[in-house]
Amino acid sequence: MLDTGPDLSERLFSDIDFSDGAIAAVSGGSDSTALLILLKAHLDRTAPATRLLAVTIDHDLRPGSATEARDVARLCTKRGIAHRTIVWSGEKPSSGLPAAAREARYRLLAEAAAAEGIGLILTGHTADDQAETVLMRQVRHEGASDDGRGLAGMAPATLYNWRHWIVRPFLGTRRATLRDVLRRQNIGWAEDPTNVDQHFERPRVRATLAGDDGARRFAEATASAGQAAASREELGQRAAMLMRDLAGMPVPGLIRLDPAFAAPGDAEAATYALPILLATVGGVAFLPDAARSRALFERLRAGPLCATLSRTVIDARRSGIFLRRESRGLPEAAPAVNTDLWDGRRRITLGDTQGALLIAPLGTAAAAKRAVGEDGAPPSLVRAALAAEPALWRGAECLGFPREGAALAEIGVVPAVAPFARFLPSFDLAPAEAVARLIGAPPLPALPFHGHSAGR
Repeated sequence: MLDTGPDLSERLFSDIDFSDGAIAAVSGGSDSTALLILLKAHLDRTAPATRLLAVTIDHDLRPGSATEARDVARLCTKRGIAHRTIVWSGEKPSSGLPAAAREARYRLLAEAAAAEGIGLILTGHTADDQAETVLMRQVRHEGASDDGRGLAGMAPATLYNWRHWIVRPFLGTRRATLRDVLRRQNIGWAEDPTNVDQHFERPRVRATLAGDDGARRFAEATASAGQAAASREELGQRAAMLMRDLAGMPVPGLIRLDPAFAAPGDAEAATYALPILLATVGGVAFLPDAARSRALFERLRAGPLCATLSRTVIDARRSGIFLRRESRGLPEAAPAVNTDLWDGRRRITLGDTQGALLIAPLGTAAAAKRAVGEDGAPPSLVRAALAAEPALWRGAECLGFPREGAALAEIGVVPAVAPFARFLPSFDLAPAEAVARLIGAPPLPALPFHGHSAGR
């Protein structure tokens, strides 16, 4: 339901847990400026000691961006709000600029949050943004082979880098309502010229929503998003149940699915779970093509097979369906330093360790000494899976896996749920939590809403 009542701040923010503070992303446009004003009013009334930091990301793409950032800083000073401007420096890509700017914006916001010890970031995305997003994705979905996941639009909360929650409290609020709030308080805002630049897809869609048929299209898009979100969450719950009941991990890097996974039953949930498992094992950020995933599932139902998809080898036998990272394209040996994602699958931390250590796949020779069949896993598959796992080396000498001995105790390798490692929409909490438990990834941080926890 759209929120158009008089006391917006109470309705918008009362369910959010601000106990650890908040970062407000403020560009200077109407939506983010309203976010700042309404959030400040809410915190002053309900929790005045809460840490609030406004952060402006200057993408340095337009001549007026620095001036807009200074205007936000002046507004924050007037309102007694701490503020930082962070410039996206360096070369900008010649293609895919909107996506690159989005990634840079969230990365820089997360860095600011980490520096302050804050896990919550709020953005000003509105119901108008949601409708535009859904309409754009509907066009891409027509005739495509994806599973329609994107038709749910933007999630009310998204976990970034498995650490920071990005919350969008305005997804049920129209932009016009927020601008009325600012006008009543005589607060101005900046107009980004790219918002009306018809060279970009979103401004073109925005123009159609402002046309004669815009109200109907808006209502249909928001209703469609709500239905798609509910369906996606329900299907995710069923997929998570399948993974909890039918998936195991005999050794690191090897997942075994019970043959019942491909048996007649909840095929819809199984075909939803399978791409998530494949991307996780293969260390791929994007889920494999839905049509190819469905075709693979049908082949699994037909009997034994050996196939590869999303850098994952699928070996289906009578004893189970085994998933492991394929041996091609593994990382070369490199200095053992802190890394965000090694091979897309593992996060590496070094602690205080110093020295000339390398990290590289264990390899088949070293894996052969460790391969012991467990949980019905054939030794050959155990060897192949372990061979792709990251190990510590000194020159040509394999020292073993991190944490195995006192000398390696300061080096940690933690599994990552690859398709959700960077962005995890709250729609997908249940399957993400199930996979995290399966592979031994860190638990999800609690949802930033009162009375909620991760995966629920």
